[in-house]
Amino acid sequence: MGALYVTVSRDESYDVCISCPARVEERDVICAAGLLSCDSGLRAVPRKSGLVLEKRGCWMAQSGTDLPLRRAHGRVPPSQRRCSQEDLAVSVVFPGLVTRESCCRFTCELLKHILHQRHQLPLPYEQLVVFSRKPQGSEDAAKKRSRMEELGNRQCQQTLSDLEELLGQLEILFTITPVPRVLLLLGGNPVNPKELYDINMEGVNVGNGEESLGIRPCLRQLFHALFVADPFSDLRATSLQSLVVMVQGQRECGTDWFKPKLNYKVPSRGHMLTVRLACTDSPAPEPGSGDYIWFQAPVIVKGFHN
Repeated sequence: MGALYVTVSRDESYDVCISCPARVEERDVICAAGLLSCDSGLRAVPRKSGLVLEKRGCWMAQSGTDLPLRRAHGRVPPSQRRCSQEDLAVSVVFPGLVTRESCCRFTCELLKHILHQRHQLPLPYEQLVVFSRKPQGSEDAAKKRSRMEELGNRQCQQTLSDLEELLGQLEILFTITPVPRVLLLLGGNPVNPKELYDINMEGVNVGNGEESLGIRPCLRQLFHALFVADPFSDLRATSLQSLVVMVQGQRECGTDWFKPKLNYKVPSRGHMLTVRLACTDSPAPEPGSGDYIWFQAPVIVKGFHN
């Protein structure tokens, strides 16, 4: 299996990384991508940069891939956006119940996606993990590596290690307490971050595995909404920053890894994007919200470049 980059083109272009065999037929690319929902005119055209999927008329992203999209260049026309600078919020309503495990996956995938979109990771998290596990070659090749390459490799390993620990602890936390909100604070400090990403799950209705929606369809719906809303295109490129994660959970949940922050208040400054998740026919919020407090992850994820 290898990584194939396909460009979806009409008024602008998008790069989409798809896992597929190294040698593929034109029809295989269309089937493997599953990216467009169109009524006519879809074709794959060879270009120097790879295969280009084109169609006549309008195009739209389809929730047929689990891989999030990253904008290569160009912008979605303002009339097609669902979020603007004045209202930076993306709402997703799932047509049924979801599990706590699903809520954890939503949080983890958004965390990885935002790190990549905001250029804190040079590649998507899953690709970095694959590359980090590849053999490093012979000792002679290792000696020829420059000091900068060795430094970059150490930074990559440290970031991946921190992310792996953080994602694992989030999975544990979601099993021991409901988590209505998660804050991803990029740059600055937890009180005054440069960018704040609020994952609001207060409207989510949790059910058991049998009566709940599958994780993959929900992830496709979530990233399709992000793709259409296009909340990252107007943001300026940022330098390497540190990411702090704040999680809201029950006061007596018993977590030892996350540190309680009893007096923490959600910052009101800086760029803010709210991803609001809910379910159809969600029940009204139960009283007693004072039982929930903020917890801070002790691991700070630091971005890195190649």
